[in-house]
Amino acid sequence: MSQHQTLGVAVIGTGRMGADHVRRINDVISGARVAAVADIDADRVRRLADGIDGCTPYTDPAAAMADPGVDAVLIASPGPAHEDALLAAFARDLPVLCEKPLTPDPASALRVVAAETALGHRRVQVGFMRRYDADYLTLKSLLDKGTYGRPLMLHNKHRNADTPPGFSNAMMIHDSVVHEIDVTRWLLDEEITAVQVLRPAPTGHAPEGLGDPQLILFETAGGRVVDTELFVNCRFGYQVSCEAVCEDGTARIGDDRGVFVNAAGHWGGAITPGFVERFEEAYDRQVQRWVDATRRGAVEGPSCWDGYAAAAVCEAGVRAQATGERVAVELAERPALYR
Repeated sequence: MSQHQTLGVAVIGTGRMGADHVRRINDVISGARVAAVADIDADRVRRLADGIDGCTPYTDPAAAMADPGVDAVLIASPGPAHEDALLAAFARDLPVLCEKPLTPDPASALRVVAAETALGHRRVQVGFMRRYDADYLTLKSLLDKGTYGRPLMLHNKHRNADTPPGFSNAMMIHDSVVHEIDVTRWLLDEEITAVQVLRPAPTGHAPEGLGDPQLILFETAGGRVVDTELFVNCRFGYQVSCEAVCEDGTARIGDDRGVFVNAAGHWGGAITPGFVERFEEAYDRQVQRWVDATRRGAVEGPSCWDGYAAAAVCEAGVRAQATGERVAVELAERPALYR
């Protein structure tokens, strides 16, 4: 398509994230419009489309992709529905921004990798939005330049105020630690080769059966060690931080955001309540970069291979969580398309 043409986007899945992306495309970014929305909830998708000029509601994702006004697809449906939606997009050779996970498990993710490889060109950007956060981008630049020498370790913290009903131990890996999995691979530019999970005495605020907090350890192909403190019922807000320990110094992000005050005998600042608020700018930047790349006929950002590798590490992480043992990560051979 022409770089000057407005990109018509079909948003598949209009729950919390999907609706937020509809708002983002309509009100925040440039160069795109919402041409179609699809969701199994016919009333919800109809109400959403009614507020958008030129937007058509669908209950079938494939029908939404066939809409003549659609040039690209943003998938924000639940993870188990992603494989079918991605294959439908490949059938039309449509560019895709797919929210994480690519798919819920490595076997289905590998099928998506094979299907995209068969196309002969990349079509998918996976929604690992931390790669678009200003602080993480700065840290990545410092590590790539070798500003403080070779990185040796990463220390991560990932804290949520609370968890929704039904949140499980496996979800702590698949829904939370998956972000640290991706940023570890991205920041260090190497694969994770093994996972171990340590489970201290749980907080009294955790639902029954949920081991919270947990300490997750990664080993990488280059001999680095990465730890992540995961605490998803910390009660006080949402915090994410990362410290790189290098040969000649350290660099840490995530400690201070917003205004820090001294007043009325107290000092401090605000803690964001959730991930949407903390990473709002990263989501905006991610979608804008996807739109810009798509309009010029390019694909950039996290790939289907990144989505598959994250799923493989998650699978090893869940096994390590259940057994308490160190579990090796098993990866297929990386196709040339992603090298």
